Amino acid sequence: MILFLRRIYTFWAVLVFVLGFLMLYPFFMLFLISPKTHQASHFCYKIWAVFVFTLCGTPFLPERHFKQNKKQAYIFCANHTSYADIAMLYLTIQVPYSFIGKSSLAKVPMFGYLYKTLHILVDRKSAASKRYVVEESLRRIDKGESIMIFPEGTIPKNPPKLGDFKEGAFKMAIEKQIPIVPITIPNNWIILSDDGKWLCNWRPFRVIVHKPIETKGLTLENLEELKKQTFDVINNELIKRFPSNDNR
Repeated sequence: MILFLRRIYTFWAVLVFVLGFLMLYPFFMLFLISPKTHQASHFCYKIWAVFVFTLCGTPFLPERHFKQNKKQAYIFCANHTSYADIAMLYLTIQVPYSFIGKSSLAKVPMFGYLYKTLHILVDRKSAASKRYVVEESLRRIDKGESIMIFPEGTIPKNPPKLGDFKEGAFKMAIEKQIPIVPITIPNNWIILSDDGKWLCNWRPFRVIVHKPIETKGLTLENLEELKKQTFDVINNELIKRFPSNDNR
C-alpha cells in the first residue's frame, strides 16, 4: 500500500514539475534574448519551484544565518544528495549566481538549453573543460555574480555521508578573496534518492545557509584548512540531524 501511494505521489510530482516548466518556458526564452536579462530568469526558476512545492504539499523551511548582500560575490558550497537540490537552491539563494553543473544536463530536452545558457557546465573527463569552468567562473565573479558549486563533484553513494571535497571552489575563493558560504541540505536524499527507483517521499524541504567563511588575507597555503573548515561546518550540521553519520 505504501509503495502504491509513493508511486501515485511521484506521478503527481513529475506532472506538476513538467507542467510548471512548460507554462514558464516562454518567459524563460524571453529573458534569454539578451545577456542583460539573463538574471531575470532566476525569478522564473523561483516561481517554478514555488509552484511545484506548493502543489506537492511540501513546505520549504530555510534557515539563513546571515543576510545575503547583493553587492557581494560569494562562492556557495552545498552538499549534494539528490536531483531535488538544484530546484530547492533556487529558492534559497537571494543574490545573482551561476551554478557549476555537469555537462550531461545540456542534453535534457528544453531544460538543457536554459541551463547551459545561464550556468557553467563542466565535462569532468576533459581538462580543457575544467580550465574553461575556472576561467568563466572567475569572469562572472568579476562581474559581481556568485557561484554555486557542489564541492563533492557528484552525488555520493552513501548519503547523507559527505564525499571528499574537490579544491576548485576554494582556490577560486582565495584568488578572488571572496567568502565561502557553506550550505547544508539534510534530507533531500530521503525526498528523492539517487537509488535508481525514482520514487518520492513526502518530507519538508530543509536547507541551512551558514555564516560566510572569510578568505581575505588567505593564500593557497591555507587551501586545505579552508576546505576542511567548510567540510566541518556542513558535516557537523548533518551529524546533529543524523548522529550515526560521523564523517570525521
